[in-house]
Amino acid sequence: MVNLTRIYTRTGDDGTTALGDLSRTSKTDLRLAAYADANEANAAIGVAVACGDLPDDVRAVLVRVQNDLFDIGADLSTPLQQTYEYPPLRVKEEWISELEADCDTYLASLEKLRSFILPGGTPGAAHLHVALTVVRRAERSVWAAIEAYGTEPGTARGEGGINPTTATYLNRLSDLLFVLARYANLPGGDVLWAPGGGREQPPTPS
Repeated sequence: MVNLTRIYTRTGDDGTTALGDLSRTSKTDLRLAAYADANEANAAIGVAVACGDLPDDVRAVLVRVQNDLFDIGADLSTPLQQTYEYPPLRVKEEWISELEADCDTYLASLEKLRSFILPGGTPGAAHLHVALTVVRRAERSVWAAIEAYGTEPGTARGEGGINPTTATYLNRLSDLLFVLARYANLPGGDVLWAPGGGREQPPTPS
């Protein structure tokens, strides 16, 4: 149970913050950057839900994803350990399967894509494209943290690697957001990329 009775604590005024195992680390730690980017992705999806005028079924999927992203933040903030006094939240493979099933469901309603597309169209599609870019950055941040800490459990607080399933989840989520952005542009369709901004004309046959 979360019980927030006070928002400011002053414990981070020295440039450090607490991880999920109560060890402290620098606020520039790559592990912290990873879950901060996941939090930003959650906020971007929240804007899409609130302002995108999306269908109810799409909103329901996105709210489920927002809850998952909170759990991802908890996962990334807690180094992998060999044993735990209290088992932490960890991303589950089933969540990735849900994302893949959602991709297949919504992709079935779309035409085959034969061009790159521009972010835009409806407000919902535009917001989802923004969220997509943040999720991709979050995935890159997780891989940077994995390069720094590895994926093996530690034996003491503050030690231990990163759960790589978090990166896989974010990868699939970026795929789903791309599909949902296209879905949000129905029935008008995608905004297609015009090479050269449409300035260049195709060559005239001789």
